[in-house]
Amino acid sequence: MKDGTGSPTTFGSGEYTYRLVEGWAQWPDDWKPADVAAVGVDSKDQVYAFYRGDPAVMVFNRDGSYLRSWGHGIFKHAHGLHMAPDESIYLTDDFDHTVRKCTCDGKVLLTIGEPGKPAPFMSGLPFRRCTHTALSPRGDIYVSDGYGNARIHKYSPDGKPLLAWGEPGSGPGQFNLPHAISCDADGWVYVADRENHRIQVFDGNGRFETQWHDLHRPSGMFMPAGKCPICYVGEIGPYYEFSRGAPNLGPRVSILSNDGKLLARITTEPAHGTKPGQFISPHGMTVDSRGDLYVAEVAYTAWPSLFPNQPKPARLRVLQKFERVASA
Repeated sequence: MKDGTGSPTTFGSGEYTYRLVEGWAQWPDDWKPADVAAVGVDSKDQVYAFYRGDPAVMVFNRDGSYLRSWGHGIFKHAHGLHMAPDESIYLTDDFDHTVRKCTCDGKVLLTIGEPGKPAPFMSGLPFRRCTHTALSPRGDIYVSDGYGNARIHKYSPDGKPLLAWGEPGSGPGQFNLPHAISCDADGWVYVADRENHRIQVFDGNGRFETQWHDLHRPSGMFMPAGKCPICYVGEIGPYYEFSRGAPNLGPRVSILSNDGKLLARITTEPAHGTKPGQFISPHGMTVDSRGDLYVAEVAYTAWPSLFPNQPKPARLRVLQKFERVASA
């Protein structure tokens, strides 16, 4: 749907139609603009932004009012966030090569990985710039490992290693940057295999089941709790000059059924930019109890690749809210 000027007022389609809430996040006065790598919500619809600054976690209410922050001096480089059913938060730090389980007010309960000590390149050992975390229905911990590795690691709820799978490549069970990971109520594991342009699906012990294509560099991924959940996928656009700005490649947010069928897309053309409905690099996302969608972007990191000859703006959109509306 468009307004009288020709600009879109809603995005998506059918059951998954949204209205952008411009200027939603009311950042504190001393906030220094930087990437928001990931986002999650708790049972009160409080929104947790995992931010590439210090303190690293900013908390807002659903109307965008700033509530509090935490994580000062702990995190080197925000990358992934997973909100557990008990509302503990798993925060994946790719520069520190660690996953930290924290309470909602920032107390660290568990650390997996050796802080500041990367595993050897493509060794399969944990971790070499791990990217994201997910939990099985019984509380086992899956970690995608990521930049400089091609591996999925599985841990017990108390952090003991159970198994691992994956190697570099493009075949089933191989990875070229496993960038995000989710697990559904049946224990299936979904991995955004970003540079292979697909999502791979495994059973809980790493056996390959199927894969979803028709995606472009799936980067962020979120599956709500429950049986047969849908999958929200942030796809990032091409960076190379020969395809940069080409239509139908993103960046965009795609909404898929639990068997990989496309239900809706939040996008416009041209897809990359700072106008409503455009993205720079949708890196993380979540959905609240009302179906509203929050999209975290690493816009400052991606800008030079998408706009190499343009100065970086002082302020970029890094946390967007799309309010779900009735079908257009």
